[in-house]
Amino acid sequence: MSDPKPVGPSVRAIPEGDTRERLVCADCGFVHYDNPKIVVGAVVLWQGRVLLCRRAIAPRVGFWTLPAGYLELGESPEAGAARESLEEANARISIDALLGVYSVPRLSQVQLIYRAKLVDGDFSPGPESQDVQLFAWDQIPWDEIAFPSVRWALDHWRAIGESAQFPIGGNPASQTGDY
Repeated sequence: MSDPKPVGPSVRAIPEGDTRERLVCADCGFVHYDNPKIVVGAVVLWQGRVLLCRRAIAPRVGFWTLPAGYLELGESPEAGAARESLEEANARISIDALLGVYSVPRLSQVQLIYRAKLVDGDFSPGPESQDVQLFAWDQIPWDEIAFPSVRWALDHWRAIGESAQFPIGGNPASQTGDY
């Protein structure tokens, strides 16, 4: 199901008290706010190795990514990250902490990536994954990583390791705009 769109005659206008042009119903004044999408996922660990999924869906079919996807309405970010791990990798996870918050304005996305562990070591490809594997750091297929934010999250995980307290990661200084 797609985002609800305004019903009735709409015009582009700047609503009173606002600073941006929006779709506004000319009859009732309803304002349709089009807001960013939230992506949730996790750097999932098992015995020092990272779980990656080879994408079976667009965009970037065949490239490796973290188990991640869009947050659903009425769902906490942590529950969404756990659901995405189950959907994409049939993996039950235990979330430890928020690892990073990444901004992708070009796609109107905010990405919340958690640090997690596999609960029981079991995993297999879900319908959105061609393959799912555990990788040691030096075995990660870096040339086949689907998105820059996956690399950023992996790099941040590597930098903080098992630390109980650490700064939440974000876009690298050289990547504060769109990627």
